[in-house]
Amino acid sequence: MLKVFNKKRKRVLKASFLLANLILFTFPNFVLAGDKISNLNYIEGAKAEFTIKAYYDKPTLPEIPLRVARKVMKIVVTAYNSLEDQTDNTPFITAFGTRTRDGIVATNFLSRNTRVRFPEIYGEKTFIVEDRMHERYYYHLDIWMEKKEDALKFGSQVLTVEIL
Repeated sequence: MLKVFNKKRKRVLKASFLLANLILFTFPNFVLAGDKISNLNYIEGAKAEFTIKAYYDKPTLPEIPLRVARKVMKIVVTAYNSLEDQTDNTPFITAFGTRTRDGIVATNFLSRNTRVRFPEIYGEKTFIVEDRMHERYYYHLDIWMEKKEDALKFGSQVLTVEIL
């Protein structure tokens, strides 16, 4: 009898734990509402209207300063697309197994996840190395672009590259 009671108790505890986690991850603001409600102000005996705007106007993340470049160099930069004649038989998958997207560059002389900038054209926009090129291209960068027309328009340029 005691073993049956303990099994039922364990099942109830598991179910309540799963339900609590489900609520926590499904409605994260609902869980945070407890401390928001306790912060209500009372003005002259009347309940002040709580505004979510006032709660969210506080800065939540610190300002991140612009990263200083470790190295600045001039290099040949071209553009490529996700076409089989420009890549392998999996054109939308990079050499490191990620999906192609805006902000991806391919190169062989920088390690994976190295961040670079092209200030002459893109200003402060940061690109990340997530693809490789043919081994004959070493000091060369290739920017992924969605449209072939954009890549053709970009052409081949010698640009200043900031390696972050």
